Amino acid sequence: MRSDVLLAHSYFLNLDEKQAQKMRPYTPLATLYVAGNLRREGYQVALFDAMLAAGEHEFADALARHTPSVVVLYEDNFNFLSKMCLARMREAALTMVGMARHAGATVIVSGSDVTDHPEPYLQAGAFAAVLGEGDHTVVELVHWLAEGHEPGAQPTHIAGLALRDPVRSNGVVHELRTPRRANERHPDGFGFPARDLLDIDAYRDAWVSHHGHFSLNMVSTRGCPFHCNWCAKPIWGQRYAMRTPADVAAEMAEVKTTIAPDHIWFADDIFGLRPSWVRQFADEVAERDAQIPFTIQSRCDLMTQESVAGLARAGCAEVWLGAESGSQAVLDAMDKGTTVAEIHEARRLLGDAGVRAAFFIQFGYPGEGWSEIMATVEMVRDALPDNIGVSVSYPLPGTRFHQAVADQLGAKTNWESSGDLDMMFQGTYSTAFYRRLHAALHDDLDLHRRKAGMEPVPHPSFEPVALDDQEARVAREWAELQEMESTHRTRRPTLLVRAAPTPAPDLSRTFG
Repeated sequence: MRSDVLLAHSYFLNLDEKQAQKMRPYTPLATLYVAGNLRREGYQVALFDAMLAAGEHEFADALARHTPSVVVLYEDNFNFLSKMCLARMREAALTMVGMARHAGATVIVSGSDVTDHPEPYLQAGAFAAVLGEGDHTVVELVHWLAEGHEPGAQPTHIAGLALRDPVRSNGVVHELRTPRRANERHPDGFGFPARDLLDIDAYRDAWVSHHGHFSLNMVSTRGCPFHCNWCAKPIWGQRYAMRTPADVAAEMAEVKTTIAPDHIWFADDIFGLRPSWVRQFADEVAERDAQIPFTIQSRCDLMTQESVAGLARAGCAEVWLGAESGSQAVLDAMDKGTTVAEIHEARRLLGDAGVRAAFFIQFGYPGEGWSEIMATVEMVRDALPDNIGVSVSYPLPGTRFHQAVADQLGAKTNWESSGDLDMMFQGTYSTAFYRRLHAALHDDLDLHRRKAGMEPVPHPSFEPVALDDQEARVAREWAELQEMESTHRTRRPTLLVRAAPTPAPDLSRTFG
């Protein structure tokens, strides 16, 4: 069946070994939002969902089946893996651009990597690269294409685009950029994602077969108003837009009725910035009987008693907190704006309310040495979070952190997959050291939770062994790491990156 527009994205779970092993596939929300917007404008829209596809060859089948005049390769801006701009996924995207062009379609591309680096996409044959938040830009661009124009005409009046510059071509792609587009401040107007385009049973089967339950994703906000200097914001910049509590609860009610997931993952960078919003959200959820257990991401300093009470009442099962480090010096250098004491207090409040507390931990920030690492280990031992996610500092374009280490970057500037964990700048220690540290902290947390009579945290290296054997193994891991501390040190810990102070966001104002 012919479609006017074929929407697609290039995150193939199958091409990311770590994520394929985890098998926690989430739907491409940003792609589905744009699909819904185009359908409301009267276009016939089809979807190629790469998430559970075997590889790029399946995209060729979709092109042949739908014969679209326009292909929109729209990456899921709500997926942190897309924001990381993994090299293998860029390769897949460029292949798909070429395939669509060969099929005779006009190609539009959008996403974090496109915004940072539009040139390779234009070189591969894309007609236009959408920069930043692209929901409205794509609709305007498809309208313009549907009007029909003389060969060589370009939509230079549409804001938020990178185009080929015909004046400077000479066989080399040069960019012509239109004015920057302001982000949407009232995201209720986007409607709900077009989930009916998905093979939702494939997602359900993947989840249930591996985990015994089905988790679906949603978002209640766009962006983040905080200033962590390692966090890239190519799509929404510093802006933060909140949906109304009623709109989010209405979507939950619809999802509960039509899809019936066992769990919701809110993919927001920051969920529930204001305690009053969380309280109202809990009221709206109760009024609609929309409660589904859910997980969010947030900050420890936002976990006030009012917020935690509202989250628990709304059905929140778990909160992932950006703890990052147990060293206050590292947190300050990151411009994190939080304290180690606040990490412990957030963990206490959530635990008292019966909500699981999980920590994101980041090692390898410039200047972090053995003492700072051990401060993080001690923080994890003391707090005993219900889960941890451990990574190493990753320089993303457009951040102060990237600028600070730019002269240390080598030829490799992107991880191949999310399990790469390569140090891409000259940190204090080698990649091998940080990989061992990653495993050791997981094992250490498991041991100390067992000793406290708590459930273990499943992770790749988890093996059920006797407590004495586990204690001995963990002791060996730390002894070996302490030996590696000198032999794998690539440079002396230097002064931490210290950016100019940035004002904290005004949490009393209304964000859309």
